[in-house]
Amino acid sequence: MNILFAAGEAVPYAATGGLADVVGSLPKAIQAKGHRCAVVIPLYKAISNELRSEIKFITNITVDVSWRKQYCGIFKAYRDGMEYYFIDNEYYFARDGLYGFYDDCERFVFFDRAVLEMLRHIDLKPDIINCNDWQTALIPVYYNIYYKYQQGYDGIKSVFTIHNIEYQGRYGKEILNEVMGIPMYNANLLEYDGYINMMKGAIEASDKITTVSPSYAWEILDPWYAHGLDRILVTKQYKLRGIINGIDVDLYDPERDPVIPSNYSASDISGKANCKSALMDELGLEPGNDPLVGIVTRFVNHKGIDLIRCVFEEMVNDGIKFAILGSGEKMYEDFFREMAARYPGKVSVTLGFVPELSRKIYAGADIFLMPSQSEPCGLAQMISMRYGTVPVVRETGGLRDTVRDNGGENGNGFTFKTYNANDMLDAVKRAVRDYQDKAIWNALVERAMRCDYSWSSSADEYIKTYNELLKK
Repeated sequence: MNILFAAGEAVPYAATGGLADVVGSLPKAIQAKGHRCAVVIPLYKAISNELRSEIKFITNITVDVSWRKQYCGIFKAYRDGMEYYFIDNEYYFARDGLYGFYDDCERFVFFDRAVLEMLRHIDLKPDIINCNDWQTALIPVYYNIYYKYQQGYDGIKSVFTIHNIEYQGRYGKEILNEVMGIPMYNANLLEYDGYINMMKGAIEASDKITTVSPSYAWEILDPWYAHGLDRILVTKQYKLRGIINGIDVDLYDPERDPVIPSNYSASDISGKANCKSALMDELGLEPGNDPLVGIVTRFVNHKGIDLIRCVFEEMVNDGIKFAILGSGEKMYEDFFREMAARYPGKVSVTLGFVPELSRKIYAGADIFLMPSQSEPCGLAQMISMRYGTVPVVRETGGLRDTVRDNGGENGNGFTFKTYNANDMLDAVKRAVRDYQDKAIWNALVERAMRCDYSWSSSADEYIKTYNELLKK
């Protein structure tokens, strides 16, 4: 099979979150199983000069954006055996940042149309186009309206992957003609709740819908999680499927990670103690055998920061130390600043995102706290287990699918169900209790480290989905 992944970002070229990690890893895992994969993203200003030196010009074309014709450059690079294509237009993409501009709708209308036009000029005819999130949601819509019956475009199937249903690409109805160039008789594909909704269009027009975990696939049928799209998704259940994300096990490998002070493995975890002491020393935490809880997250409501805030001081007074890394809403940043000032030597807070420090926290902490209100998949809990740091999570989305409670002493972490601070505190206390018994704890750490969250099994599920569409 030939598979083209279209996305708004991809590691190593441009990234704002987990979407880039998925698009940087999943195609490689599928290609390793004997299929040809390629990735297409915009040619952003954010792409470093070092990476740009590998990118070669192919050709330039014009792309229709409603009644306008816009320049489009097509570029290509090979990296780690993978083909990457880039859509260039400096007006749209030579900006500081990837998203959040007043004309994001027009920028990604251009990108989606350009991806389909690009197929005339490259040596790849995809059997499957796998689109990711709202930025690429119009590709299946445009394909069905304009390209399906054109020569050279026959038989292409589309898969639309929902990474986070909260971001849908909702705009006023005026953009249908003015920006998208979609005839009014096709408006029903995109109209929803009085708006034009790009993600709704992809749900209607794509051949298959996937989400990033099995639990999230049924959660988004519920109004609590679906941000308004539950009514349309309930009617499309027949083509909805959840496939858990993986992590890059070569990048996140405690046996070979050059960032952490000591390497270790599930067979010999002795180096983890050195990682903990070095982390505490670096962050100015008091030395000792108290449990160290790591938090690496965005400080936003749906990550469960409210729960942490409710019982934080109680946890500190119980003898728990904290290594916290993240940034986000000012009220949460201010809260953690205050806690670090109030409890020096017990609480360390680093605002921002420091990749090397995040890896040191994954390796050096004993417990990883992730009490999300909603979590489509979550990568942090899988990374923490890879490093032998035991997760405490709320049972939602991918957290439910990857973490099993250790209540019966055969789990790989600790879980709680209701979105309640005291329930979270109880799970943390159960983790601390087991931490005091080194035999139980070391067995738990080993089980967590032996969990397989590589992309290989996820790639098999995607290949199965593609084959179903192609009836192979």
